[in-house]
Amino acid sequence: MHLVRSKRRGASLLPRRLALRRGSVLITAILALLPQHAWAAPVLDGAAMRWPYALPFAGLLLSIALGPLLFAKFWHHHYGKIAAAWSLLALAPLVILAGSMATLAALVHAMLAEYLGFIVLLFSLYVVAGGVLITGDIKATPAANAGILALGTLMASIVGTTGAAMILIRPLVRANRPRRHNAHVVIFFIILVANVGGALSPLGDPPLFVGFLHGVDFFWTTRTIWLQTAVVAGLLLGIFVAIDVWRFRSESPRGDAGPAPSGTGLAEPVRIRGLVNLVLIAAIVASLLASAMWKPGIAFDILGTRMELEDIARNAALLAIAALSVWLTPDEHRQANGFTWEPIREVAKLFAGIFVAIIPVIAMLDAGHHGAFAWLLSAVTAPDGTPREVAYFWFTGLMSAFLDNAPTYLLFFELAGGDPQVLMHELSGTLASISMGAVYMGALTYIGNAPNFMVSSIASENGIEMPSFFGYLLRAGAVLIPLFLLLTLLPVAPVLHWH
Repeated sequence: MHLVRSKRRGASLLPRRLALRRGSVLITAILALLPQHAWAAPVLDGAAMRWPYALPFAGLLLSIALGPLLFAKFWHHHYGKIAAAWSLLALAPLVILAGSMATLAALVHAMLAEYLGFIVLLFSLYVVAGGVLITGDIKATPAANAGILALGTLMASIVGTTGAAMILIRPLVRANRPRRHNAHVVIFFIILVANVGGALSPLGDPPLFVGFLHGVDFFWTTRTIWLQTAVVAGLLLGIFVAIDVWRFRSESPRGDAGPAPSGTGLAEPVRIRGLVNLVLIAAIVASLLASAMWKPGIAFDILGTRMELEDIARNAALLAIAALSVWLTPDEHRQANGFTWEPIREVAKLFAGIFVAIIPVIAMLDAGHHGAFAWLLSAVTAPDGTPREVAYFWFTGLMSAFLDNAPTYLLFFELAGGDPQVLMHELSGTLASISMGAVYMGALTYIGNAPNFMVSSIASENGIEMPSFFGYLLRAGAVLIPLFLLLTLLPVAPVLHWH
């Protein structure tokens, strides 16, 4: 009987073995037909491209902006397919221009060197922070809202903008849901907690972590732009309190009642549950620091993209920490938080499309004076080669609002010379301009920084009517642009020079 089963198992495996053998023969034949120089990992020539190559990226941004507004139901069910379609439209002309291998090498670099670490960090912070449950009755008064925003702003440079936002957004939403006017609370939360608050350390915001990985001292931004950050955050909190007091007083008694009291008639005290996740957030921070300091000098080359061993180890550690959070956190904590996978799924799909569609744009920018964006290099550099710090601040910021702020930071970091020692000392004003622009102006749109999208999605899922892409842009811009103009003129070291 055992012999019969063995024969049957061998017979059932035969087609599979034949298929694998045929597949290996096919792959060998394809590799044999490729030119011998195909594995030299050719790079895209940005100087050979013109502005139409950027149209798929612009189309994706417009889809993100207008899709939820014009065809909400269709967009909600098919946004991943739409992002994939724009990505393919961005890659197809590159295949025609530079060939399949150069396009494949650029795609591999975008996915492995840029997108993978980005989404793994966001995923781990989203999962771990989603296991922290803050319970109790929080009255949605201006004082309570301002306190949560101030706490989140301080936390952001320690546990990251994503970590701080994911811990605090749900209790803030629960407290403010009974109020008629509540969208402005989430808008200021995005500006302060998901962006401005992360300006003081590499742990705070991805662009500063990119700078840290390229040699910028860990506490450089803390020492250099703490006063500018305090001025911007303080003014934003003051503006928020003025708006929230006005909205609060205009509402009915139901609006200032806050959450319904418990059955005993006494307010339930505020408690933090799922404390193990705070330990896991500390483990995430430790993993980031360890990967930046541990340099074994081992790397794997994949079509010209170097995958450093420390980066692979960091990503594996972050995924393991996320798995631990799911295992150690009681399910009821996430259920009480209203935790779902949709916000991180939406971010993962849309930003995958952004990282692919932006490939030709980055190639044209990298071409410098020989590319379609040569005017940009001229705009940030005086005729004598001196950097124009105000221009660096505004161009880095405005591009960060519509591109991802981490690659935008790196682009202008390289445009300014790329030498961390020079940028931290002789050109400290330039590095400060790049850092402030990337972090602060990421708050101008939903796609300027990944937590923006997640916060908006969580708020919408929990009954808060968030403004559209352009509605948010108008509201955030009305508050932030005057502050950025003030920051440009502020006589606080490092002073931003116009020359």
